[in-house]
Amino acid sequence: MELKIPDLCLVVLVGASGSGKSTFARKHFLPTQVLSSDYFRGLVSDDENNQSASAAAFEVLHHVAAKRLEAGRVTVIDATNVQPEVRAQLVEVARKANVLPVAIVLDLPAEVCLARNAQRPDRDFGAHVVKRHRAALRRSLKYLGKEGFKRVHVLRSQSEVDEATIGYERLLNDLRHETGPFDVIGDVHGCRAELEELLTELGYALVRDEQGRAVDAVPPDERKAVFVGDLVDRGPDTPGVLRLVMGMVANGHALCVRGNHEEKLVRALQGRKVTVRHGLEKSLEQLEHETEEFRRRALKFCDGLIAHYVLDGGNLVVAHAGLPERYHGRASARVRSFALYGDTTGETDEFGLPVRLPWANDYRGAAMVLYGHVLVPEAEWINNTMCLETGVVFGGKLTALRYPSREIVSVKAHQVWYESSSPFPPKPVGRAPDVLALTDVTGLRRIETSLLGAVTVRAEQSAGALEVMSRFAIDPHDLLYLPPTMAPTATSQRDDVLEHPEDAFAEYRSAKVSQVICEEKHMGSRAVLLVRKEGGAIYTRTGRAFFDGALGDELLGRVRSACAGLFAKFDTDWLLIDAELMPWNAKASGLIREQYAAVGAAANGALPVAVEALETAAARGIDVTDLLTRTKQRAANAAAYSAAYERYCWPVDGLDGVRIAPFQLLAAEGRTFHDHSHLWHLETLAELDGPLFQRTRHLVVDVTDPEQVAAGVRWWEELTADGGEGMVVKPLANLGGRVQPGVKVRGREYLRIIYGPDYTLPHNLARLRDRRLGRKRGLALREYALGIEALERAVRGEPLWRVHECVFGVLALESEPVDPRL
Repeated sequence: MELKIPDLCLVVLVGASGSGKSTFARKHFLPTQVLSSDYFRGLVSDDENNQSASAAAFEVLHHVAAKRLEAGRVTVIDATNVQPEVRAQLVEVARKANVLPVAIVLDLPAEVCLARNAQRPDRDFGAHVVKRHRAALRRSLKYLGKEGFKRVHVLRSQSEVDEATIGYERLLNDLRHETGPFDVIGDVHGCRAELEELLTELGYALVRDEQGRAVDAVPPDERKAVFVGDLVDRGPDTPGVLRLVMGMVANGHALCVRGNHEEKLVRALQGRKVTVRHGLEKSLEQLEHETEEFRRRALKFCDGLIAHYVLDGGNLVVAHAGLPERYHGRASARVRSFALYGDTTGETDEFGLPVRLPWANDYRGAAMVLYGHVLVPEAEWINNTMCLETGVVFGGKLTALRYPSREIVSVKAHQVWYESSSPFPPKPVGRAPDVLALTDVTGLRRIETSLLGAVTVRAEQSAGALEVMSRFAIDPHDLLYLPPTMAPTATSQRDDVLEHPEDAFAEYRSAKVSQVICEEKHMGSRAVLLVRKEGGAIYTRTGRAFFDGALGDELLGRVRSACAGLFAKFDTDWLLIDAELMPWNAKASGLIREQYAAVGAAANGALPVAVEALETAAARGIDVTDLLTRTKQRAANAAAYSAAYERYCWPVDGLDGVRIAPFQLLAAEGRTFHDHSHLWHLETLAELDGPLFQRTRHLVVDVTDPEQVAAGVRWWEELTADGGEGMVVKPLANLGGRVQPGVKVRGREYLRIIYGPDYTLPHNLARLRDRRLGRKRGLALREYALGIEALERAVRGEPLWRVHECVFGVLALESEPVDPRL
C-alpha cells in the first residue's frame, strides 16, 4: 500500500501507545524530519516518560515544527495524538505555515500494543492506558477529515504497516518543471474577439470547429499561454472565451488559474445562493443559450481551476490577485483567499468596491509575480510584480506579458462592453516611489546571484555598512555598482619577492584559462564613473562622492563631454565606467600625511643620525659592525619607502594634474558588458581622449606558451623596475563564476608601502609568506558576483531595492576580517 502525501506537509502519526509509530517513522522518514514527543519530554526534563513535562515538551515541539514548515521541510509528529484537542493544535500549526496536514493512523489491535509495551521496561503503565487511547482513537476516526486533515491513511493490521510505503506528490500548484516560455494573459472577462486578436498577435494559430468557433490556439516555438483568471462575466461572449481556453488547456497549450469571477460562477451553476451582479448576470444569460453538456463542461473546468501556479523552477508565480512570497507554493484557505481576492481592509470605497491593500509595494521576493484582478490603466512593474488587468471589458486593453523576455503585448478593446462603476481609466494605485527600507539590508540575508548562486551576508557585516551607506554614500539612485576587492596572486616561493607573475599565469593555466590579459596597475584611487547626459556621479569604492561641490561637477562635465561618442555608439543616455583616478594624493592626502609620510619622516629623521653616531663609535674602536650594518640597511629601506609612495603623488591644482585611467565599460542603458573581452573594453575606452584620460598599457599572454609567459614576466619586471605598482592579470575572455576575475601582481618596491620599510629583510619575508589568502580570494569572488548581479538588475529596470541590496552587500562584505595588506 502506497501512502500518498504532499511533498510539503505536516504528517501527524496517530495511534495508541505501542502501535509502532516510532518504528514506522524511523523506517519511512529521515531522523531530522521526525519530532517525537518522547524526545522533547527528555529535552525539557531529562526523562522521556515524565508525563508532567508534556505541556512544556509540546510547546517546544510545536515551535520546532513551525520553523521547519516555514523553511519548507516535511515534518512528522510522532506522538499518540489520539485526543482531538491535541490534533487541533497540530492542524493549527500547519494552517499558520500554510501547509496541508496529513494523518497516518496506526489502528492496530489492543493485544499487539499491550504485548509491545510489556517488552519495554520504561512503559510500566497499565493496560487501561492503551484501552483509553484506542477508545479515543475509535471515536475520532471518522471525523479526522472534518478536523482539517486533507488526507487520512488508516493502517489496521501489522501486515498493512509492514507493506506500506510513502509516496510523495507535488502540490497541484507546483509546476516548477514547466519552464516556458510563457505568454501570461490578463483578465479577459468574456471578450472573445479581443482574446482571439491578442493570441494571433502573439503568434498563436487559432483552430476552429465546424461552426467557425475557436476551440484551440496552437502556440509558436513551444510557448504556452497562462491565463490569470476572470475569463468570465461582463463581456459579450463568456461561452466563447471558455470554449477557447478549455480547448487550449485540454491540449496542453495553456494553463489557467482561478479568478474570483470563476469562483462565483461555479457557486451559481451549482445552484448555491449568490448575489447576481458585477457581470455574473451576463454569463448566466449567455450560458443559457448553450447546451447542457457545455454547461457541465464549463462548470467542471472552472471548478477544477486552482488558485496559483509556481513555474520555471520557482522564478515565476501566477495568481489572479497576486501573492506575497511567504505564500508561494503553499496550500491553505488563507493562500487561496489571497490569490483570489487579494488583501483587503474589509471596507468599500465610494464606488462600492473593496478597498485593497497594495501588497506589491512591499514585495521583496525573487520570483516574478504576474496577476490581474485590480484594474490599472497600464501594465507596469511594481518591484518584481506586474498587474495585467488593463480593463479590456471597460474599453481599455487586453494585455499579455511574454516571459522571460518581459515584452508587453496589448490589443485595444473593440468597444466598451460593460460600464465600470468607478472611473476608467482608474486612478493609479497610490504607491511610494523607489524607496529603501532597513529590512532590505539588515539581518542575515542570502542574495541570489547568477554567477555564484546565493551569497550570504551576515547581520554583523550589514551593521557596519549601514552607517557608511546612510551617512556618507551618494544618492542610491546613482549608486548602481561598487567594485569588488581584488585578490593577490599566490605567494611566491622565490627568495626576493612575495608576488611574481609566473604564479598568476600558473593559476589560470590550471583553471584551463589559456589566454590572459596583463593590465598596468595604476596607483591611484578606484573611481566609478556614472555618466549621464544630464547628471551622474563619480564615486569611490565605498560609495562616497569623489569630489564635492563645484570641483566634482566640473570633473563630471569634462568626462561627459569626452563620452559623447560613446553615447552615440551605444545609443544610450548613460554609461557606467570602472576606472582609476590619479594621483593618489588627490583623494588620499590625509592617509598619506598621517600614515605614510609620518612613518617616512620619523625613519628618515632618526636613522641617518643613528648611522652617524655608530660610525663615530666605530672610529673610536668600538665594535658596532653588525649594528651599523643593520642600521644602514634600515636607513636605505626608509629612503626607499619614502621614494615608493612619493612616486604616486604629484601637485594638483583644482583638476589640473588629475588623470583618469578607465579600464572597463560596465553598463549602458539596457545592457551590460561583462561578457565582452577585456581587450574590447580597453579598445572601446581608448576613444575617451584628452589630457584628462590616461591609457592603460596591456599585454595579452597565452599561458600555455613558454615564450609568451617569459615575455609577460619581462614586461612586469619593466613595470616594477623603477618602483611601479605592477599589473593585474585577468582572463582575456572576462570569465565569471568560480575563476578569479583578476589577480594583482605587485612589485617589490611598491609592496614596501604596504608591508613597511623593512619587509624585504629575509626574516620578514619568511614570515610574510604565510599570508593566508583563502578568505581574501573567496571575498573577491563573492563581491564580483554581487557587482555583476547589481548591474544586471539595474539594466533590466528592476526596482531600486533589488539593485541596492547587491551594492550594499559588497560594502557589507568589506567588513570581513581580512588582512588589509592583501
